[in-house]
Formats: sequence, C-alpha cells, structure tokens
Amino acid sequence: MDHATIFAISAAGMTLERSRVEVAALNLANANTTQAAGEAAYRPMRVVARAGAATLPSFAAALGAAESSSAALAALAPTAVLEATGAAPRKVHDPGHPMADERGFVTYPAVDAATEMVTLMSATRAYEANVAAMNTARTLALKALDIGGGA
Repeated sequence: MDHATIFAISAAGMTLERSRVEVAALNLANANTTQAAGEAAYRPMRVVARAGAATLPSFAAALGAAESSSAALAALAPTAVLEATGAAPRKVHDPGHPMADERGFVTYPAVDAATEMVTLMSATRAYEANVAAMNTARTLALKALDIGGGA
C-alpha cells in the first residue's frame, strides 16, 4: 500500500473531526444568545458524515481502487454535511430581560451543553486517533527507508 494513501485517509478523518469540533464549539458559544420577538434565532447545527460517492462491493475492493488512483481515493472520502438540528428553541420566563416577548418569555437556542461536550470529546479523541495512525504510518515509512538504505 502506498504511504500517500494512508496519509490521505488519515487527513480525511482529521478534516471531518475538526469540522465536528468547530460546530460543537459554535453551538456552545451561541447557547445563550437570545432571539428578539419576530426575528430568526440561532439554530444549533451538527455535522453529518456521508459516505463517499463510490459504491464498491467490499472494503477490500474500495481500498484496491483507492490504491490505483487518487481520484478513486477522493471519491471514497466522506463528505461532511452541515445540518440544523430539528430541536425547538427553549423558552425561559424572564419578564425583566430586554429580549422578553409580551408574555415575558425569552427564546434561547436548543443547545444541550452536555451533548455538545460529549461531541467535543469524541471528536477530539477520533482526531487524535487519526493523528496516531498518520504518525505510525510515517514511522513505518521511515523504518522501511532505513532498512532499504542499509542493504
């Protein structure tokens, strides 16, 4: 297997996980933004990974195709789609708030801090796993060069 293929696979995984971290951080940053009456509120987002366009019968066939051309590898890479969650905004009764409606309710985005923190942690761990895989591949490539150079 070509080492560039291994690096490309790890890079695609790191790109996806970085997107998940960025979106979770954005959701947490906007968790307490308010919505004025009649205006659009911040809608929490999520990253959904979709499988690449290529449809091959097995993983081995997909990997073989990816080894043969970089275009096939690019087609196998997952695509990250940004979607709004369907959660309804939460309303808090606070009549003294400047953004309160006529009934005294303030509208906040439906951001669950615990869910976003779990997303942050899992995406960070997956990113670290991709970095470890890339570093291992780099180490193996360097060892192969050492072995081949010493002969």
